[in-house]
Amino acid sequence: MFDFFFGVYKDAPLLQIVLESIVFLFGILSVWYAGKENILVYPTGIIATVISVYLLYVAGYLGDMILNGYYSIMSVFGWYNWSRVENNEKVLKISRTNSREKVIGLAIFLVTLVVIYVVYTLVGNKIEPENYIDIFTSGVFFTGMYFMALKKIENWTLWIFADLISIPLYAYRGLGILAVQFAIFTVMATMAYISWYKILENDKRNN
Repeated sequence: MFDFFFGVYKDAPLLQIVLESIVFLFGILSVWYAGKENILVYPTGIIATVISVYLLYVAGYLGDMILNGYYSIMSVFGWYNWSRVENNEKVLKISRTNSREKVIGLAIFLVTLVVIYVVYTLVGNKIEPENYIDIFTSGVFFTGMYFMALKKIENWTLWIFADLISIPLYAYRGLGILAVQFAIFTVMATMAYISWYKILENDKRNN
């Protein structure tokens, strides 16, 4: 099992191992802060995603590269949105998506599938079976990131679903550290969903 996840690193450049380790650390911190509804989710997440853009570009996984580029941009929006305060209270509170936001989320998912497919086609890369999975999970993650920026609890459902798919996908690609990271993400996202659900229920009782 150890060789399956980490055997590829025997011949990997030191820089790749160091950068993947940094992504691992800051990615975990970002999800942990998100579960605590702490705005540090965004600066830690930006560090992880910017480095991931480089690693995935080198590895040739364009879908995930675009995904992490989007994360970086959306993190700036989320950072701003989460930081808004009026009368010493947070403007943005944890809530559920309404019908309009669900439609926007579906649109983001579908547009993401088309855009990433077109990118693969334009650069002339052969689309392997795992690339279709990459395209699909990118759509799910894009939508999850949008919901996260709005503090919608459904973001965690999407993260959990896509994380579970990403574990074997990254292991197959030889990115063992990131595969383990997604396994940890799954556990942390589940815990975060429970935490946010309790906050929602508590708010209902107090209103």
